[in-house]
Parts: sequence; C-alpha cells; structure tokens
Amino acid sequence: MRVLPRHLAGPGQADLETIWAFPFDDGWHLHQGLEGMVFAISPCARLWTRFAPKPEERGADTWTIGMDRAPFGPRAWEITFDATTPAELLRDVHTELLDLYLEDRHSDKNHLVEDPTAPHEVYTPLLTHGWSHSVKTDGTQTFLPPEGLGGVRHRYATTGSDGPAWRAWGGYPSEPHWQAQFSAGAPTTLAAAFTASLISTEPLHRAVKQIPFHTRRHLYVAPAATPQPPSHLPPALPSAPHPAGRAR
Repeated sequence: MRVLPRHLAGPGQADLETIWAFPFDDGWHLHQGLEGMVFAISPCARLWTRFAPKPEERGADTWTIGMDRAPFGPRAWEITFDATTPAELLRDVHTELLDLYLEDRHSDKNHLVEDPTAPHEVYTPLLTHGWSHSVKTDGTQTFLPPEGLGGVRHRYATTGSDGPAWRAWGGYPSEPHWQAQFSAGAPTTLAAAFTASLISTEPLHRAVKQIPFHTRRHLYVAPAATPQPPSHLPPALPSAPHPAGRAR
C-alpha cells in the first residue's frame, strides 16, 4: 500500500544501494568494518557515512554521517539517524550530501563546513504544511505536525547547551519510532533536505507489517500501484543487514 504522512510510515526497506548513491567508481571507498559495520568514505577522507548494526540491542542500529576537520582527525560535525527512520528520508539526505560534496569539490565553496543556508529554510516548509510552532526561553523552538505524532526541534541559541542543533522524531514524543539528530556545525542544507523529504506528499510504499501499529489510524492509505521494472540495473554493491523497523 501507499501511505502518508512520511513521519509515521515506518522504516521501509533500507539497504546500501538505496541509501548510498555514491560514485564508488570515482574515488569513493566502501569498507566493511568489524561486527557488520559498513563505511562509505569520500576521496578526501574527511567525509564519511556508516551503518552500524547492533544485534544485541534491538532497535539500536544507526546510520551516521560525519565530517572531520582533517582526514581521520577531530570531528567537525555529525548527523545520526536511528535505523528505524523511514528509508526515503535517509536516501534524500545522503543524496543532498553528495550534491554538496560535488559542488565543493568542483568550486571554491566550502558548504560542508561553512554553509550559508538560513535556518528558516529548514522550518518554513513545515509551517506551510500546517505544522504548529512554539518557542521556549531555553533557546529552542519546536514544530509539531497536525496530529502531534512527531516533531522537529531547533536549538537556535548557540550558547549554554551542548545538544543537537536540530532533532526530529516520529511517533509519540515519549516513545518515538525513530529519531534524527544534527549536531552544531552540520550543514543547514542537509537539515533542509531532511524536512523537505519529511513533508513530501509523494506516498511511500509499505507493507502493513512495516507500519507502526499504534499510529496506523493517523495514516492516509491508498492501494499500491503496480511496480514498473527499471529500465536498467545499477551495479550491485554489498548490502548492509536490513535494519528493522528517506524524494527531494
């Protein structure tokens, strides 16, 4: 079936071919680490992303994007996603990540470290889609969807807190199905790509068993369209273990 809204759709099918559309034939490296961990590393060796399974902790698998100040040096910023994050949101952030990397590589720009994108480009689309807005004196503002089962929180005050600059979740705040966090310094463009995907009106394909049970009644459901065969098949990449339960 096809479902909306995306923040309640469930994880879907996440694998490396879907999430990481990196040019591994043009300098990007794919590495298998210990205990099933998989890395994709840019040619400059400063930008990386990984999938880390944690079979001993149910629901603790994570996708992480990181930027180092020097190859394998101190971290400049980091973005983390629970593996239960809808796969389409993951895909769209990684697609934007590659676009930023290529733009920086072929120009004198440095958006991966000094992104000029204004924060309102992240949350204005939420407001135009009916999300509510509240501001607290602790330096945070929160945006909630109409049914209240999810949210995006922005830490606009840059002093007095070590928390993430952006945090998003799906489901009840006390027990979310998934969470995503963007540290201070992470490109605002990537947070904007995330919220653009989050409010997309393109339905997601899901099996019933993939949809969180106690939020199903808040979904809009339509029969799944007949899938069309692809016109060509991309080269196969090794697949990460499918996490249990991110279009630009």
